[in-house]
Amino acid sequence: MIRHLKFSNFKSWPVADLGLAPITGLFGTNSSGKTSILQFLLMLKQTKEATDRAISLLLNGPYVELNTLRDVIHRHDITKPISIDVEIELPQELVLQDPGGKRTDFIARARQLRMVAEIQSHQAAPRARNLIYGLGGLQFALEPAKQGSDTKFQLRVQPETSFRFTRTQGRPWELPSPVKTYAFPDQARTYFQNAAFLSDLELAFEGAMDRLFYLGPLREYPQRDYLWARSRPSDVGRRGEKAVDAILAATEGGERLNLKAKSRLLPFQEMVAHWLRQLGLIHSFRVHEIAEGSNRWQAKIVTKQNGEEVLLTDVGFGVSQVLPVITLLLYVPEGSTVIVEQPEIHLHPLAQANLADLITYAATHRRVQIILESHSEHLLLRLQRRVAEQAITSDKVRLYFCDAPGGVSKLSPLDLDLYGRISNWPRDFMGDAFGETAKAEEARLKRMLRAAA
Repeated sequence: MIRHLKFSNFKSWPVADLGLAPITGLFGTNSSGKTSILQFLLMLKQTKEATDRAISLLLNGPYVELNTLRDVIHRHDITKPISIDVEIELPQELVLQDPGGKRTDFIARARQLRMVAEIQSHQAAPRARNLIYGLGGLQFALEPAKQGSDTKFQLRVQPETSFRFTRTQGRPWELPSPVKTYAFPDQARTYFQNAAFLSDLELAFEGAMDRLFYLGPLREYPQRDYLWARSRPSDVGRRGEKAVDAILAATEGGERLNLKAKSRLLPFQEMVAHWLRQLGLIHSFRVHEIAEGSNRWQAKIVTKQNGEEVLLTDVGFGVSQVLPVITLLLYVPEGSTVIVEQPEIHLHPLAQANLADLITYAATHRRVQIILESHSEHLLLRLQRRVAEQAITSDKVRLYFCDAPGGVSKLSPLDLDLYGRISNWPRDFMGDAFGETAKAEEARLKRMLRAAA
């Protein structure tokens, strides 16, 4: 789970600093920088997955395309560094064994891991200049050996303790810069006798990126039938194109989920159908093979009780657009982080509100962290209601309002209290429903007076 994210000089953000909770909602005006926050995390994920270790930041990859470094840096000022500061809560405690001590001796141990890095432009390409990992009160840093140096680096630990990095005997070669922003160069483990544990820090960060999944706002159109090659996708795809594959893989794997602790376990497809019903969209749902051994499958729906079963393509568009959202939140492993842009797209207001219950269920029951970008007042109001009803506590929900006056993004945390109330609503946050009603009534009165004159 990502606990805290801070970065600077990225797109419209001079600085973005936000604490993250099991449910984190980003709201705000168009072009206010909401999506850029998500893009920053996706950039880190695709950098981790890059095969070229010489790349410090993969700007254009499978999750996001950001063009050039000049396009990415705030105000296009390539003299400014991009800074990264990510704090992660690990699934279990990370223990760094002390190579020079007993088997029970350790250098540091904790469940909270922090990764800090700085990237600057070098020949118009991103290049990492500093890397720090923090664990259990210690910091392990790779930094320039001299002020302004970009070729010679040194390894150190802070604060100074009984642990010291010990050089391997031989010529004292200089260390190169960090690899892929978050990793120490191989030479760090070669030149020092007791630096092997640095790999544990990198692997812990990589694990957090592997547990990060993404569903974008533009989703695939439904199909009349689907070819499934018996594969098991890691998620539903950035456009939801693998949602049916995921449903079939979970079904064949015999996966079962329950709605609450100690309740009856339901097959995966039944859970998907349950949440489609909860959203008020269908009566029943199933995915079945057209003919045995054909590997061609159809998603079929009954919209109302005693209604006819029809294909997914023959019902309202909202069903096919929300199906990847439901599938993803039920499919990813527990403890994952899911980024969803506009989960409410193409849903009517009541379904948008009910979608908040699915999000609450995934966060509280499956321990899935959800980071969502939304424009839905109905979804937000339902979240507030569930906090008031104590279905979820206010500390498990973080809400932010993004705005960009003058083209510079700023972030305003919304103060959500124990009763689900927001005390600092920004002006015109969700439009002005009362003002619209008052203006409409005023216009009616004027027309009526003119008609009576």
